[in-house]
Amino acid sequence: MRKPAYIITTVSAVAILLGTIALSPTLSAAEKKALSPAEQGKKIAENRKKGNCFSCHSYEGASLAGNIGPPLVAMKARYPDKRKLHDQVADASKANPKTVMPPFGRHEILTPKEIDLIVEWLYTL
Repeated sequence: MRKPAYIITTVSAVAILLGTIALSPTLSAAEKKALSPAEQGKKIAENRKKGNCFSCHSYEGASLAGNIGPPLVAMKARYPDKRKLHDQVADASKANPKTVMPPFGRHEILTPKEIDLIVEWLYTL
């Protein structure tokens, strides 16, 4: 490839990448306050860089949900103690050392506050 074409291709790729990043949805502080804790938790759970729960779990409304993990249904009945559900999301290997679920809390993928918000959302399922 000639140098001018290479430079144009590189500049174009960078421009597209920056445009994509600029258009990616982010929530402002005001928008976060407008959402309920459960709605905030769902956004975190569906965020590919955070929870990404639907890659392994199915739940009502999930698009292209996975089937590696159990379906997320009747969560209040399955986990009447919110602390146990929080601990399960934070580090499932404590209850099941052979789990394939990432330890979101231990590896600091999610903060304790983000896990609390996901638990609030899970309790709506």
